[in-house]
Amino acid sequence: MLIADDHSVVREGLASLIGRKPDMTVVGEASNGREAVDLWKLCRPDVTLLDLRMPELDGVSAIKENPRRRRGRAHHRTHNVRRR
Repeated sequence: MLIADDHSVVREGLASLIGRKPDMTVVGEASNGREAVDLWKLCRPDVTLLDLRMPELDGVSAIKENPRRRRGRAHHRTHNVRRR
């Protein structure tokens, strides 16, 4: 699993929770959309948790640049979550 969020506390919290599951592994963490795209290419994760509002490249643009998407294999679902 790849986690992409510009807030380090969110990334670290998700990585900690996911790391407790024996059948899940975090293969990468990105702090912006550009890093997420680079890590998709490098790590080839099965699942990506992607924040839609990030610097350098927003989450929607990062999804469009996902190399797996071009081959017709990527599926995405977006959820709007309010930050407090």
